[in-house]
Amino acid sequence: MTLPPIRDWWPELSQDGRRAVVDSDTPHLDDAVREEIRVITGAVVGMVESLSDSDLSYARAHIEDEDGGQGVGVS
Repeated sequence: MTLPPIRDWWPELSQDGRRAVVDSDTPHLDDAVREEIRVITGAVVGMVESLSDSDLSYARAHIEDEDGGQGVGVS
């Protein structure tokens, strides 16, 4: 079980899934996000899989872009 590259699944991840990733206190993905990634990519993501620092940076940068540059958690 391997986590597919974030660029393969991030664009298709739900808004709730994206928030779960960037708002988490841990680099590990919760059950709902892992299931979304499985549906999007076909890859089974194990519980021990975690996001790298560069994956987290990618996610944070892209969610800020979606928020109009306002930053995470600001609406």
